[in-house]
Amino acid sequence: MKQNKQFFISKPLKSQTKYWNSSTGRNHKGRITAWHRGGGHAKLYRRIDLKRKHTQGIVIGLEYDPNRSAFLARVFNPDTKKQNYIIAPNKIKKGDVIRSNSQRSGYQNGHSKKLHYIMTGTLIHNLSISPGENAKILRAPGAYGLILRRTRTLAKIRLKSGQYRWFDIKTIATNGIIGNTNCRFNKLKKAGQSRWIGRRPIVRGVAMNPIDHPHGGGEGKTSGGRPSSTPWGKPTKGLLTKRFRVQPKPNVKI
Repeated sequence: MKQNKQFFISKPLKSQTKYWNSSTGRNHKGRITAWHRGGGHAKLYRRIDLKRKHTQGIVIGLEYDPNRSAFLARVFNPDTKKQNYIIAPNKIKKGDVIRSNSQRSGYQNGHSKKLHYIMTGTLIHNLSISPGENAKILRAPGAYGLILRRTRTLAKIRLKSGQYRWFDIKTIATNGIIGNTNCRFNKLKKAGQSRWIGRRPIVRGVAMNPIDHPHGGGEGKTSGGRPSSTPWGKPTKGLLTKRFRVQPKPNVKI
């Protein structure tokens, strides 16, 4: 879906942002545990209402979030005069009214409800694992779940992965599909764009020195000279799966 640029807001909310220090793939000892991370443009973290219990009002516009692929929707509450962020569903536009923890039946795009009030066959997103917690499921662009069945206490939902799971019927979910569904078709135009988002180059083992990788070294171009392995010498294409039975020693009395 093409997003209209006039709906987008360029500057984030100061009250809902904080400084975000990325770990650059290192642990508390400073050792690299996740490779090919580091650098990147400075970015602020946006506080998003993932519980969707109280955020309601009028959508002012959409906003880009550098910490996720989905867009954000800025919601203004005329009663409290405050603004909050929610994950923007598909086909949401400026001027739409958003309600949280609603008890209305029917389908309202972007409205959050308990599974008890959502009809079967409805597409949902922003789903929490248990009641009262932040939503941790169905938050990626184009993600949605389908309510298949409801009982008095549970609801059966088919997730985007095809998995079927039962959730508490008091769990809150949001109607609709996450927006920015075409983000997977974005292509990086140059190597610098990869560095902007914090991705460092990936170097082949055969291009390294012998001290850096088991495949390194050698005169000219080589293919490694050994089965593919990690920098620590462990096989990367699977260990042996054949089981060798240990023959018992015969009881021979001399």
